[in-house]
Amino acid sequence: MAVVTQSELILQRRERKRNGKRVVCAIGVFDLLHPGHVRLLEQARAVGDILVVGVLSDTRAREEKGPNRPVTPAAERAEILAGLAAVDFVVVLNEEQTDTFISRLAPEAVVQGRNTGSGKHASGEMSALEATGVKVIQIPPEPGHSTSRLIERIKQLRA
Repeated sequence: MAVVTQSELILQRRERKRNGKRVVCAIGVFDLLHPGHVRLLEQARAVGDILVVGVLSDTRAREEKGPNRPVTPAAERAEILAGLAAVDFVVVLNEEQTDTFISRLAPEAVVQGRNTGSGKHASGEMSALEATGVKVIQIPPEPGHSTSRLIERIKQLRA
């Protein structure tokens, strides 16, 4: 529904917590939105009352996905995600913010759409979350849907 700064989100979080709302967080690149992303976010929303999506910055996306990614800039990815019915808040996370974001947000659960062992930062992040009592929920990727697969289809159409 809204793209916000991390500070605005933390203030919103405090208000929601006082009202007993369960906050769920999903963090990712979300480049070239496809049905797998939408289904993941719908499942994440079902876990709690408020869904916060952290969109990785362009720099972090390149680290995770490679030098030719992201295709869509972070601000645009955030705006698209904010338009989804399942999403309540979106925040763009730069390099420095990513590691502290979840501890500041203090969600009840974090939904992970990739395999736990994938991604440069995944295993350390999951261990840190579990140590603080945040529930980590793995949702398997949707078969047949991935941004990499979508990019390959586009390349084949251009060939």
